[in-house]
Amino acid sequence: MKTEHTMEKITKQMKADSYQMAALSVEVRNTILANVKAALLKNQDMIFEANKKDMEYAQKNGIADSVRKRLKFDAQKLKDVTDGIDQLIQLPDPIGQTLIQKELDEGLRLYRISCPIGVIGIIFEARPDALVQISSLCMKSGNCAVLKGGKETANTNKALFDIIYQTAIASGAPEGCMFQAEGHSEIDELLECNKNVDLLIPRGSNQFVQYIMNHTKIPVMGHADGICHTYVDKDADLEKAVKIIIDAKTQYTAACNATETLLVDRAIAKTALPKFAKELEQVHVKLRGTEEVKDIIACETMQENEFNTEYLDLVLSVKIVDGVEEAVKHINTYGSHHTDCIITENKETAERFMQLVDSAGVYMNCSTRFADGFRYGFGAEVGISTSKIHARGPVGLEGLTTYKYKLYGNGQIVDDYAQGRKQFHFKNL
Repeated sequence: MKTEHTMEKITKQMKADSYQMAALSVEVRNTILANVKAALLKNQDMIFEANKKDMEYAQKNGIADSVRKRLKFDAQKLKDVTDGIDQLIQLPDPIGQTLIQKELDEGLRLYRISCPIGVIGIIFEARPDALVQISSLCMKSGNCAVLKGGKETANTNKALFDIIYQTAIASGAPEGCMFQAEGHSEIDELLECNKNVDLLIPRGSNQFVQYIMNHTKIPVMGHADGICHTYVDKDADLEKAVKIIIDAKTQYTAACNATETLLVDRAIAKTALPKFAKELEQVHVKLRGTEEVKDIIACETMQENEFNTEYLDLVLSVKIVDGVEEAVKHINTYGSHHTDCIITENKETAERFMQLVDSAGVYMNCSTRFADGFRYGFGAEVGISTSKIHARGPVGLEGLTTYKYKLYGNGQIVDDYAQGRKQFHFKNL
C-alpha cells in the first residue's frame, strides 16, 4: 500500500478546510484583506531586509539582470500590491452570484450559483509580489492556496507568507487557508495531489510551465510563453506608433506581455522603419530582421523559423508584411495567443485584425503591456491564461470561481415527466 507523503496529508486537510473557506462571508474576507494590507505596511522593514538578502544572493550567483528586476521587492512594489488589495476589497463578491435562474416547471426552480474552485496550487518563479497578489485573490474568492515560489526569493517569500498567513488566521480564516511549500521535492509531490488540489497555476519560463503541464493529472491553467506582436498598419499614425512600440518593448522587457515582434505594412515600410529604428536605438533596443528589413535599416539578420523567439530582453524581431491579412497569418502561426496589437487609424482594418487574431488579448492603438489583471481593474491576477477553456487572459477573481447548480423543488419526481403526466415549461426568471 502506498504511503501518504507530507504534501498529500497537508492538501487533504486543506481540502477539508476549503469548504469552511468557501463559507466565509464577504465581510470576513474583506476584513482579512484589510488586515493583511495593514500588516504588510507595518512589517515593511522586515520584508525589505529579507529581499536585500535575496538580491545579494542573485548578484553573487550571476543571475541575469532581467530576472533580478523580477526579484526586487521595494517600496514601489509594496505600494503596488497594497493598492491591489484596496482594489480587491472594493470589488463585488464573486461568490454566491446568480448566473442563471429559471423555472423548469411550477414549483421547480433551477439556479446556477458562482462558488470557489477549492484548493489551488500556484507555482511561480522569481517575483515575490506574485505571492501577495495570488494570496489576496484567493482570499477574496474564497479559495485555499498552496504557494511554491522560487529559491531566488526564498527569504522574501517566507517573510511575506508568514505575515499574510498569520494575519489571515487571526482574522477568521481556517488554518488550511494557505500553505507555503519550500522544498524543491514538494513540487513533484504537489503534482501528485490530484484528489485534493483542484487547479494548478504555474508562472514562469516556457520550460518550467511545460514541465508542470506534462507531469500532473491536475487541471493546469496558464501560459507557457508570451510572444506578443505589434503590427503597424499602412493607416497608422507613426508618432503614435513610436510611443506605443517603445512602451510595449521597453517599459518592462522581462514581462510576458512585452512585444517581441514588430510587423510593418509594406506600403509604409521605407518611411516607417528608419523612423522606428532611430527611436528604438535611443532606448538601446537591438533589432533583428529579415533580409528585406535589412535592406532598409541596419539590423541583425534572422530567419523565418526564429520568429517564435521570446527574448524577454531589449531585442525586437522585425518583419515586413503585405497588409493585415498577412499580419494575422503571421501572428496566428508564430504567436503564443497571449496579446497582440494593431496600430491604425482605420477602424474597419482594426476590427478585421481583432476578429481574426486568435489571442487572449487583441488591442488597437495601445501597448501590449496593458495585459495585466491590475490594469484591467481585477485587483490583481494569478496569471495570464492562453487557454480557451474556463478562463482566458489575465485571471482575476472571476477566473478563480466555478459554479454549482441549485434545484429547489416540492416533491417532484422524474417519472412524472417521463410518463407524460407533467411537462417542463422552462421559463426564465
